[in-house]
Amino acid sequence: MTRVLGTILAGGRSTRFGSDKALATLDGRALIDRVMDALGPQVDALVVVGRSHPGVPCIPDRPAPDLGPLGGIAAALHHARAHGFEQVLTVPCDAPFLPTTLRQQLSDAGPAAYYADLPVVGWWPSGASPVLDMLLAEGGSRSVRAFTDRIGATAVAASGEIANINTPDDLALLAKRDIAER
Repeated sequence: MTRVLGTILAGGRSTRFGSDKALATLDGRALIDRVMDALGPQVDALVVVGRSHPGVPCIPDRPAPDLGPLGGIAAALHHARAHGFEQVLTVPCDAPFLPTTLRQQLSDAGPAAYYADLPVVGWWPSGASPVLDMLLAEGGSRSVRAFTDRIGATAVAASGEIANINTPDDLALLAKRDIAER
């Protein structure tokens, strides 16, 4: 059976948010904790990349901080290879409502797949780490889509809306919607 490393990407600066959005709360719970709860049951192990967080192993971005999501994905791929995981499932720390079928949706699309509208949500073979290392070393585009193009990843439509919080207004709107749905 395929071993899957779940990875929460949390090394961003939160400049649009204005404070540490991983620790911003929605209904009294930190966004990163909500993501951990949603991702945990779908993977064999969890790590947080780019910051420390209690109760979960944390690893630094690779090869250095401030490379955007690709630095986090690179760290996850290397960590996965070193620890015997064949696949990596990545999600951002600011997407608190992940579907319970996330792993299945992406793995069904092939060995490399991502959400078309939020490419940082991805299913990556750990063996793709050399390709990502080369992309980062070239110093060109550091977009996740540049990586997906290099490895021939499949874009998948998310089943339902994936909330991605970038600003305090995004969080406020999500909180209002969450209250209205109860």
